[in-house]
Amino acid sequence: MRLLTLLGAAVALAADLPPPDKLPSVPGRPDPLVMLDGTKVTTKEQWEAKRKPELRELFQHYMYGRQPAKPEKVTGKVLFGDPAAFGGKGTLKEVEVTFGPPAWPKLYLLVATPNGRTPAGCFVGANFGGNHLLTADERVRIPTVWMPDRYPGVKENKATAAGRGKQTETWPLADIVGRGYAVATFYCGDIQPDRPNVREGMRATLPDSDKPDLGDETATIMWWAWGVGRAVDYLLTDKAIDGKRLAVVGHSRLGKTALVAGAFDDRIAVVIPSQAGCGGSGPSRHADPKAETVAVINKAFPHWFCGHFTAFGADPSKLPFDQHGMVALCAPRPVLFPNAAADLWANPAGQFEVLKAAGPVYKLLGVEGLTADAVPPVNTLADGRLGYWVRPGQHAMTPADWKTYMDFADKWLK
Repeated sequence: MRLLTLLGAAVALAADLPPPDKLPSVPGRPDPLVMLDGTKVTTKEQWEAKRKPELRELFQHYMYGRQPAKPEKVTGKVLFGDPAAFGGKGTLKEVEVTFGPPAWPKLYLLVATPNGRTPAGCFVGANFGGNHLLTADERVRIPTVWMPDRYPGVKENKATAAGRGKQTETWPLADIVGRGYAVATFYCGDIQPDRPNVREGMRATLPDSDKPDLGDETATIMWWAWGVGRAVDYLLTDKAIDGKRLAVVGHSRLGKTALVAGAFDDRIAVVIPSQAGCGGSGPSRHADPKAETVAVINKAFPHWFCGHFTAFGADPSKLPFDQHGMVALCAPRPVLFPNAAADLWANPAGQFEVLKAAGPVYKLLGVEGLTADAVPPVNTLADGRLGYWVRPGQHAMTPADWKTYMDFADKWLK
């Protein structure tokens, strides 16, 4: 059994799309309510039946690659459970999630839930360095797959026990449980290690590449977003979790992942891509010399995006969309863009404009989007359905960020 990504229909649709160099230049942000053929979308029915599927197709074909098919079956095996965690305030468990043949990777989901307050709304997302970094609990599994060497305890690209509990601030489990929320996270490398050109992870489940690259192959960010979907599959079976109150969250490249997961999975109620920048919450079209560009990100991380996306480095104006289209795909669900004032590489100002440009779709669907007229002051949460927040400091995922995620959830996950 191999994962074939809706190939028949995808090939047919892709055949109708122009190659990148044949697309017209659109210097401004493309209107999210105008179809590729110029048709204006004026009703909710047109959006749902025509434009939303078209936008998803465009983002797959030209940027993130094909969304893999959902597995026929997803199962979870609890590896351990501790109902007296966090000083008795919560339950901590780790779940082995299986979604394919025995040779396929498995996803190891660390789940914390508040005792006596379930079913609880739940934050779900991928982490960078393994579940064991988030708690000193020795029962938490140490990943065995390849890992970047910049995380605590990693030796020769393998995680070790020396990293246990060394990054608890990035996913502060006790704080989240203390606010009455559940949280579920997994190491992104369980699904696809963050390196190119190696047949490993879910990439190794695809047919051998003996054919010319079509340009819209499933890329790493799309694989990670697909992994979030498998975590959601499991969470919907967990009686301690309120499946109607799921918020996807991620930081940086995993913030890009959170946005893709939210845009392609309507089961997710709130979308929080933190400091996701270029290729995520930041615009592809911009003239900010301090912000990352399409050309730079494709040169540094070509495996995050599909082959077609590299063609837009010289001229992003040929993209038939910009990142406000990803926000629009989340509509009418709430989306929060958290940022840091010194993280200019992620283009905080441009992200505000992205939210503003998605507003017409929210309006069409009968809700208000961005309520702030201008970028709010530092440490001031604009908590409209399209939310925005900037804190002092650098590119990082901190307890202060999590407080804001939960403040936003308090309003929108009631």
